[in-house]
Amino acid sequence: MRISFVGAGNVAWHLAQALEQAGHHIVEVYSRDARNARKLVNKLYDTNIAPDLDFSESTAELVILAVSDDALTEVMSRIVLPENCMLVHTSGTQSLAKLEELTQIYSDVPAHTGVFYPLQTFSKEVPIRFDEIPLCIEASDTVTEKRLTDLASDISHVVYLVSSQERQVLHVGAVFACNFTNHLLSIAKRLLDREHLEFALLKPLIAETIRKALEAPDPAAVQTGPARRGDRQTIEKHLDYLEQYPAWQGLYEVLTESIGRK
Repeated sequence: MRISFVGAGNVAWHLAQALEQAGHHIVEVYSRDARNARKLVNKLYDTNIAPDLDFSESTAELVILAVSDDALTEVMSRIVLPENCMLVHTSGTQSLAKLEELTQIYSDVPAHTGVFYPLQTFSKEVPIRFDEIPLCIEASDTVTEKRLTDLASDISHVVYLVSSQERQVLHVGAVFACNFTNHLLSIAKRLLDREHLEFALLKPLIAETIRKALEAPDPAAVQTGPARRGDRQTIEKHLDYLEQYPAWQGLYEVLTESIGRK
């Protein structure tokens, strides 16, 4: 399939390379920062940098909008699509209905719309196995759904048809499981750093916690710690120590209360 990308961030970086490795042709890449487009194009075989959002002469069969949620409306207000193409976004929260609405408002040519959402955290510098990443597909019609599902199956063994509402729930869950967890780990490191302790001391504990949570039928079944035990004496000692860090103290209290209710 001939594919063009709008956006050259973390998602596009990995997705474009995975699609090319699966035998698809990345025709062009557009980014508002041409330097990012150049970096991605340099990773691909025969791809051009699109100078603007006019794709009217493009040979692309699929245009992938790998942009932030905040940028979607602006991009759609400026993009000129090739005729009879498919247009998808990679967002976990933007609905298919929103993309269809923007297409009807701004596009002079009809387009088959869909969602091609990889459920994973991406960083350009971190290699990733795309064949293990869940790909969540939604489409405006059954023909587009089949084409997107086939495309997804070329790069991943884990492909699901997921509605906009289901995808939003998945994204909320992903924020708890990924973003919030990583933030809590960063707080743990900063606490240890301030006492000149090595973060490496916590790594076996972190690894075992994640292993147990993934293997358990419900992570709540393997919850441990003072909040789980109702150990108020230990909790109060922790809160006393955290008085010097009021924001983290408040977070500790909220999480302790949540675990206690569970």
